Amino acid sequence: MARINTNIPSITAQMHLARSNSSLSNTLERLSTGLRINRGADDPAGLIVSESLRAEMASITKAINNSQRASNVIATAEGALSEVANLLVNIKELAVEAANTGALSAEEIRANQLQVDSAIDSVTRIANATTFAGLHLLNGNLGYITSAVATSAIKALDIYSATLGSQDYLSVKVSGVLSAQRGGLYWNTSVVTNAVTLEIASNRGVEVFNFVSGYRASAIVSAINAVTDATGVCATFICATSWTSGVLFRSVDYGSDAFVSVRTLNNGTFDVYDNYTGGSQTQRDEGRDVVAVINGATTVGTGRELTLNTNALDLRMTVDAQFGAGNQTTFVVTGGGAMFQLGPHINTSEQVNIGINSIAASRLGTTELGFLSEVSTGGQYSLVSGETAGATAIIEEAIKQISVLRGRLGAFEKNTLDTNMNALRITLENVTASESSIRDADFAVETANLTRSQILVNAGTSVLAIANQTPQAVLALLQ
Repeated sequence: MARINTNIPSITAQMHLARSNSSLSNTLERLSTGLRINRGADDPAGLIVSESLRAEMASITKAINNSQRASNVIATAEGALSEVANLLVNIKELAVEAANTGALSAEEIRANQLQVDSAIDSVTRIANATTFAGLHLLNGNLGYITSAVATSAIKALDIYSATLGSQDYLSVKVSGVLSAQRGGLYWNTSVVTNAVTLEIASNRGVEVFNFVSGYRASAIVSAINAVTDATGVCATFICATSWTSGVLFRSVDYGSDAFVSVRTLNNGTFDVYDNYTGGSQTQRDEGRDVVAVINGATTVGTGRELTLNTNALDLRMTVDAQFGAGNQTTFVVTGGGAMFQLGPHINTSEQVNIGINSIAASRLGTTELGFLSEVSTGGQYSLVSGETAGATAIIEEAIKQISVLRGRLGAFEKNTLDTNMNALRITLENVTASESSIRDADFAVETANLTRSQILVNAGTSVLAIANQTPQAVLALLQ
């Protein structure tokens, strides 16, 4: 059938040529951008998934940056603490030297005191001057804020981490189960009947005493207490108002690691018991650790010290010696601490909290021993006042506190921040690979498509030219 008004072959050729041109255009766009999906029409479902993955990649990348910045903050604080530790060691050296009064003159001790004063001032200066981008790290700015702490029950409190979440405060309830005890042995006699040699020992040390017949309980108490700092054993009258009631030997320390031992080294008689009335005869008695329930978790302490480490709360406290069954106290954590956002999603499970208490000289130490600032000139434990033993105890406690803080910061940096960054980098790699497989162009496929499209466009153009020439054959019928 010969028609000229409608050229069906030409229309067909135009349609296929348009498709070939469109395919060629898409292939060229993908090759030029490197993306398989350049607009929603390319792959609507793929676009939705890839955009979600892109948002997740951005969050993960920022979480890695947050972790790195947190690591820098902790490293800055730990570096400053390292210098404080060196100062404390130097202060202890000076205190030990000042105790050598038989070989040092008063002028030399005063010179040591001047060095101690300078070092203590440096400790406080470091506490006030250590900052990161304007954020003070060691002056207590990152410590937790508490209220209603009963000092009659809680003698020392350190909160290392507390998660408040969406709450304004965190209530901490401490219920006593068993009180801490010291090792104790009872000698229910007032006078030594036969000469005896005793070995008095505890977890701190041991000394040997010789008591002759007729030695009174009051003299025994004086002899034991004269070397308590060496043995870790103190002595009192069983009845405080009567020396004839006998002697109670007690360990200075509390807890199951603390013990008191009274042992005869000759054939003398010196019977001691683990109880004043109805006790068993023994040569050794151990103390007992405190047991308490903190926010529903049963905690067995060390001596008088309780520790709790949960996801919501990480703390250490020293309770009163009498805090036990029937005793209860509650305090509140109202804020403070440093919160680090370490995950791609903003919720408490991807945030970590850590507290850094002030390391100023007035904060290093305990209420029972004293504080480092009291070792300065004019303080209760200054070297020039001769209180080197008390000063050394305070300094050793300060060294312990700084060491514990450095260890916790180091563990936080290594076990939390570094591992978090490693895990996030692996996650970012996998998410990026997933997004790439959906959105990025496969150049091997696209170059093959380019060749195919170019051939089809050339062929289509030739066919269209032929289709446009076909109607001219009708002119032969008019001749």
